[in-house]
Amino acid sequence: MQYPDPLESLNPQQREAATHGTGETAGDTRPLLVIAGAGSGKTNTLAHRVANLIRHGADPQRMMLLTFSRRAAQEMERRAGSVLQKALGLAGTQQMPNLPWSGTFHAIGARLLREYAPRIGLEENFTIHDRGDAEDLIGMVRHEIGFSDTKKRFPLKGTCLGIYSRVMNTREPLHLVLQSVYPWCTQWEDELKKLFGAYVEAKQQQNVLDYDDLLAFWADMVAEPTLAEEIGARFDHLLVDEYQDTNRLQAEILLAMKPTGQGVTVVGDDAQSIYAFRGATVRNILDFPRQFTQEARIVTLERNYRSTQPILDASNAVIAAARERHAKDLFTDKASSNRAQLVLVPDEAQQARWVADQVLRQREAGSTLKAQSVLFRASHHSAALELELARRNIPFVKFGGLKFLEAAHIKDVMAVLRFAHNPRGRMAGFRVAQLVPGIGAATATRLLDAMAEASDPHQALQAFEPPAAAKAEWTRLAALLAQLQEPGLAWPADMELAKTWYLPMLERMHDDAQVRKLDVEQLARLAAGYASRERFLTELTLDPPEVTSDQSGPPLRDEDYLILSTIHSAKGQEWKAVHVLNVVDGCIPSDMATGTTEELEEERRLLYVAMTRAKEHLHLLVPQRFYVSQQAGGGDRHVYAGRTRFITEAMLAHFEQLAWPQADAAHAGAHAQPQAPVMQVRARARAAWR
Repeated sequence: MQYPDPLESLNPQQREAATHGTGETAGDTRPLLVIAGAGSGKTNTLAHRVANLIRHGADPQRMMLLTFSRRAAQEMERRAGSVLQKALGLAGTQQMPNLPWSGTFHAIGARLLREYAPRIGLEENFTIHDRGDAEDLIGMVRHEIGFSDTKKRFPLKGTCLGIYSRVMNTREPLHLVLQSVYPWCTQWEDELKKLFGAYVEAKQQQNVLDYDDLLAFWADMVAEPTLAEEIGARFDHLLVDEYQDTNRLQAEILLAMKPTGQGVTVVGDDAQSIYAFRGATVRNILDFPRQFTQEARIVTLERNYRSTQPILDASNAVIAAARERHAKDLFTDKASSNRAQLVLVPDEAQQARWVADQVLRQREAGSTLKAQSVLFRASHHSAALELELARRNIPFVKFGGLKFLEAAHIKDVMAVLRFAHNPRGRMAGFRVAQLVPGIGAATATRLLDAMAEASDPHQALQAFEPPAAAKAEWTRLAALLAQLQEPGLAWPADMELAKTWYLPMLERMHDDAQVRKLDVEQLARLAAGYASRERFLTELTLDPPEVTSDQSGPPLRDEDYLILSTIHSAKGQEWKAVHVLNVVDGCIPSDMATGTTEELEEERRLLYVAMTRAKEHLHLLVPQRFYVSQQAGGGDRHVYAGRTRFITEAMLAHFEQLAWPQADAAHAGAHAQPQAPVMQVRARARAAWR
């Protein structure tokens, strides 16, 4: 039976990427670099490549697919399954081959570290600290070694963790990280070394890992030749999405596992590398073709399926000025007479008015509010606009709310499960013990010290004598923790036990207990989707839901709402109309990111990412004056700014230039009536000196 060609929907370049090393190119073992321009169908192409490899005999169990979120991995798996159904003529009800090794770098790293734990000096039941817990632990260590009592200002725990994380992910020496990113902390280099050593020791004693350990330990593991060869041999294909957002550690892992590059596919766009603040480096994708023993094959996807040609012309012009890049020139079949607009406005208040007017105008023309977005370099840039939108009753959602796992009630339940899984984890134990009325920090510390000194921490917990006022509730908690240790307990019964114990606490601790209860119920529903407690704790910590109650319904009661977002949060998204605020020097590029050529180049890429989110209408706002906050305690001041340096005079032909509110001013002037002067100030001034 002749089945339809599963790749027929791909354009020639996408097809070239999907079929590399199979069919007519079966002998080509070179690594593959797919440079996927904005809106060029990157996800679709990678999914077709996965499906095509399986169709030509690749074992899904021997494929590692690394993405930047668990949802992205699931979407890739779903799309690949759909292609395979079509290729093999399978019914929609038949089970598709799953990809057991698909997920984020951190999640896959955690699985491998647990599997190889006995051979690399780890205990298999380690737990993973999220950023909040890691900050708290480094803060605790900071206090214990006396750095909270220094006479001079010592960096706070969040800054300390940021420095530590930067060193770990970039593989740069501490002194270079301090000089380039944290210059105000250079005087504390010796103390920070001592702090980080104590932090590492504390993690080891408590059998916990933080996010950075998952990559650093994986990289250390495959740096050992025997383990690298063994782990690399388990996988015939390594496929990495969003490669421009990887850091030096992740590139080291890839190279160690597949030094020849055979079976390696990476997809990304150097022009969209905008996460240097997380340790990502654009060098990974720029240098990829020559990193392996075989030089990589490069396939460039330039056909854009998102934006109109005038928007692409303007975007291409901006990125063409980059110092170093993989050359590409995006094109599309979507013709339009609407060029990208550069809108000159007097100040931020007028900018807010113009955007609100335009949003409503677009809405009346048939574009829903959800089909429009307002993007900005920094979160505070939208302050004036938020006030204007509220005044006009225009609903909006701003990305960057409270993360699900940062909510106190969710952290409580997760801490119970973590403490049961790893009784030497002090941060989880400290939080859980103090949930019991009558137990404070001192009693919790006494409990954890007793458990740390005991050969059997579970037995020490059960033998612990709490204060008399806490006796009854402590007995309930001790019974719960004992139940959670029973070997016959089948997941997610653990979650149900923890939930049943915790829900009565909500009424005592929170006024909005009913709202928080919904979140705990949601957590329990999420738990049912995982195979074990260990997988749940690991994967939910590494890839949590975005916000509290984010699956309970729409974020607002309104029928529609405008999207407000930082450019970083907007990556991967698209809207019919996009408005970019403050496209001026000092904002894009940020005045905090002009110290080096590398920083400036990333700011250029940020503008490019913002511009390429637009499908039909793109408006870049250029306020002539805006307010900045003085860091040295001098209050606020307003500054005059010019159009961003990334849009040069030579590029202006690609834009329509508008000045607002010129028309309003002209109209007002035509109808204004001359008025007789009420007083003569010059005469008064002269008279004062006679």
